[in-house]
Amino acid sequence: MIYKEENTVKTLKDAKIGETVKVVKLHGEGAIKRRIMDMGITRGVEIYVRKVAPLGDPVEITVRGYELSLRKADAQMVEIEE
Repeated sequence: MIYKEENTVKTLKDAKIGETVKVVKLHGEGAIKRRIMDMGITRGVEIYVRKVAPLGDPVEITVRGYELSLRKADAQMVEIEE
């Protein structure tokens, strides 16, 4: 019997430094989701991961031509694909 590997959801928090990823979906609801979208992080946009602080918080990214720092909790709400 062949077992298919489960697809695990990858979030912006899991992205490595130097990676360019594409946003698949935004999790969260209400004001939090709206705030992330207002920063320019929407479905289909490409994000370049510039730096990650030593303890993983915050994550510095480039999105739509500008630099942005995201808290780890916010980065976890952004589902990505490589």
